[in-house]
Parts: sequence; structure tokens; C-alpha cells
Amino acid sequence: MKKSVWLLAPLFLLLGSVSAMAKDAPLKVKAVIVTMFEIGEDEGDKAGEFQMWKERYGLDTRYPFPQSFHDIYANKEKGVLAIVTGMGTAKSSSAIMALGLDPRFDLTQAYWLVAGIAGMDPNDGTVGSAVWARYLVDGDLAHQIDAREIPESWPTGYFPLFAHEPKTQKTDEAPKALNGEMYTLNTGLSEWAYQQTKSLKLMDTDAMAALRAKYTDYPKAQAAPTVMMGDHLAASTFWHGKMLNDWANHWVSYWTHGKGNFVTSGMEDTGSYQSMIYLDRAGKADKDRFMVLRTASNFTMQPAGLTAAENLKAESSGAGYAGMVPSLEAAYLVGSTVIEELLAHWDQYEATPPK
Repeated sequence: MKKSVWLLAPLFLLLGSVSAMAKDAPLKVKAVIVTMFEIGEDEGDKAGEFQMWKERYGLDTRYPFPQSFHDIYANKEKGVLAIVTGMGTAKSSSAIMALGLDPRFDLTQAYWLVAGIAGMDPNDGTVGSAVWARYLVDGDLAHQIDAREIPESWPTGYFPLFAHEPKTQKTDEAPKALNGEMYTLNTGLSEWAYQQTKSLKLMDTDAMAALRAKYTDYPKAQAAPTVMMGDHLAASTFWHGKMLNDWANHWVSYWTHGKGNFVTSGMEDTGSYQSMIYLDRAGKADKDRFMVLRTASNFTMQPAGLTAAENLKAESSGAGYAGMVPSLEAAYLVGSTVIEELLAHWDQYEATPPK
């Protein structure tokens, strides 16, 4: 009897070792939800970008994440986790990198969805709309001379790195974006996501209608919110006003060689995608599975009758953005529709991204 127990001991040790390995095996992640901020608590109060995902998507498993801004929450059964990067390019890029190198997760086939609010160019759409990006353009990498000191012949004091002055900056003369000035996403995946969601009915409110009515010179701003395609300008400075809106349109067109159209403005996404490029090189993630969905909480410029400063002050105080809650709802509705489609057909999309 003792001999039998002795002979079985190696088997018990082997089974125990296998069990320990299984317990410590990294979570196979199918989708990562990337949000940038939360207003207060993660549940039960005024919502930021993360709260609706936490409350509605079964994110009930918490992973401490001291090396970044906010703990990770996951739905282990679905293989979906969500992060809050913190606001700004520095926090977003470090959060994506920290997650990508975390040994607790296998992210090699995960789809990444940025689901955040943004400003909307009234030339292209309205508040409450949801926009899938093809190009990410950085608005920070530049030269700047204070407007009080620029030569009288210059149209602006803000111009590309390594240029000596703001010449005409024709789109066909733009240099290659070698320093992170512009990134091209997997446009096939972005367009696929748009096709999955373009018919969704988005939230509309009386407050949004009242705001739209002020933009009398912008027909698309006066329309109802919709899902659309457009391109995103990321800049850590929260800019506002018609003149800067004109700059944003030119800046995006310039760096995309006329292929892109500025539609939404935010802060973080060029930093996030730069980290994805490095993680892709390291074999930790697939940059071709990265999607950016930005939903419009406000316009990037003032309506007729107000200065840029007056409009910014009005939006930043009192009732705040008329499109805030509808834009958060749109981010969840549109984003979760795409995630659910990927999960429902995982046998098809696990190996190859849709297009």
C-alpha cells in the first residue's frame, strides 16, 4: 500500500503543477475597451466614459493596475476588459503600453476599441453623433510662434516641425509623417465597423435641438445625430473657435495628403496608437485590430452671435455640454454593437480581422 502511494506521488505532483499552470495562465482577451476618463465613482453617479461599460457589460472582475491610472475590469466569460487611461497623450500611451506588457493577459488577438467623447466640426456633423476614424493626426508636434510676434505676412504662427515658416502647406507637398504626426488605421476594419452600426438610432434631446438651431450657417450641424466616418485630430491642448477649426481642417488635410477630413477633436489617440505600434513589433498585440470611435459631446467652434471665448465659457460652466450624456450613450451603443458582432462570430474573426 505504501509502495502504491509512493508510485502515485509523481502523478499527484504533475497534476498539481498542471493545475497551478492553468490557474496562472493569462486571460485570453478578445476585446479591450479603451476609455479616457471617469467623473466620480465607477458606478451609480454621473457617468464618464467608463461607467456605462462597467454597469451594463458585466465587468465584474477587478484586476489591480497600480502601474497605470485606474484598475482594470473584465468580463472573463466574454473575454472583454476595459481600462481608463486618464486624460492626455502621456497617460493614454503609458496605459496602453502597461496593459500590453501585463503578463496576466494574452492580447495577441484582441480587438481594441477606443470609445470616447470628442468635439465635432459643425461643417461635418452634429452633437450626439458617432464617428469611426480612418486617420489619426497629431496636433501637438509643431513649431509655434506667439501670435503677437508672427510676421505680418504669415497667416499663422503654428506650422509643421522642421519647416521654417507656414508656407502654403499644400497637401501634395507634405512630408512623410515620420515623427508621429499622422497614423493610418486599418481602414478596412473601420469601414466594416461603420457598416455594422450606420443604421443605429442615436439619442436625441431637446437641449441638443436647441444647440443645433444656433448653427444656422451649418446644415450638417442642424441634422439629427448619426453614425458616420471621419478623421480625428488629437491634441493635448483643448482648443476652441472658428479660426482653430479652420486650422484643424487644414492640418488634417495636410498630413493625410488630402485623403483625410477633420471631423472630431480629442486628446489621446495618437499616443495610444503609438504604443500599439510598439506592442505590435514586440508580438504583444495586433495594431490592425485597433479602432477609434469618437462621439460628439460639443462643437469645436462657436455659433453665430458668440465669440469663441464666450462659447467656451458657456460650455464649461452651468449645464455643461448639451451632448454629453447622448454622446456617452452613443459610445456605448455603437461600440458594444461592434464588440458583440466580433464575439458572436469569433470563429471567423479570431484569426483575421473583418473588412
